[in-house]
Amino acid sequence: MNFSKAFTPITTHLEEFENRLKSVLESDSAIIRQITEHLYGSSGKRLRPALLFLTAEKPTASAMYSAMAIELIHTATLLHDDVVDQSAMRRGQETVNFRWNNLVSVLMGDYLFAKAFGLLVKADSPYLMKSFAMATERVSTGELNQVFYTGNFEIAEETYLKVIADKTASLFACSAEAGAVCSQRSALICSALRDYGENIGLAFQIVDDLLDLIGETDKTGKSLGSDIREGWVTLPLIAALRNDNGNSRKRFKEILGEDISSGDFDEIVNFVKNNGGIEYAEQKARQYVENALTILRGLDGFPLRESLEELAVVAVDRDR
Repeated sequence: MNFSKAFTPITTHLEEFENRLKSVLESDSAIIRQITEHLYGSSGKRLRPALLFLTAEKPTASAMYSAMAIELIHTATLLHDDVVDQSAMRRGQETVNFRWNNLVSVLMGDYLFAKAFGLLVKADSPYLMKSFAMATERVSTGELNQVFYTGNFEIAEETYLKVIADKTASLFACSAEAGAVCSQRSALICSALRDYGENIGLAFQIVDDLLDLIGETDKTGKSLGSDIREGWVTLPLIAALRNDNGNSRKRFKEILGEDISSGDFDEIVNFVKNNGGIEYAEQKARQYVENALTILRGLDGFPLRESLEELAVVAVDRDR
């Protein structure tokens, strides 16, 4: 995926962000230094901080603190998520739980949460503190509900969408709104940008779930089929099952699990393709992108609207 065009107006903001983040994460603890170097040794996509800077336009002190906070919260949730999923790879490198252990990964996630909310105190905005707290609560709720519905082949599309809205879209929404809040935009604009971020987050997660089935490992940075192996039924499979008149649910329950063979995985992927699951999920993702673009069209004259439009399009048109 290439977000460089969308990020062009905020290149210097992101460079400052990287320098400030490294400074914030400096520690006397040897293990914390090792883990932060492992996690932040190279610049990632930084989608959420970038989204915040695009809606803020200028990197005010409160915007910079908020951007660092949202990135740390996001990383913390990934550390905990990798423990739940027992993941070995993320972004093309070993996960913290794999390189060290689950306990270290959980505690490091807790550490990053604490650092994040310390930064939000410096942002000096009770509204932002409340917004970030609510977003973090939504992430936790989404993760818990995903665990609850894992292995449920009867899961409704609406339930799936609620789960991904909480676990993924919440931080996108929080980021988009936070930038506007830091720039003292009107309540109407802040609310509109929050809705824009929510829609982008939904599209982004649906595409992630698609790539877990039909992506390329060297581009996604992780092994294919992680959702299937965990028993998490995503939108492509939900749609395919809805279109199927056979006994596929029973068959997939039989082959589900960590030891699923490559042949079994291929069977599921072919089933999803043949029953319209891929096309349906792609259409749904594009629908959310169109929702986001419609919101932006109502913000005529917003400084970096074109970059926000570009970000929306790239979020769904990612390489496989």
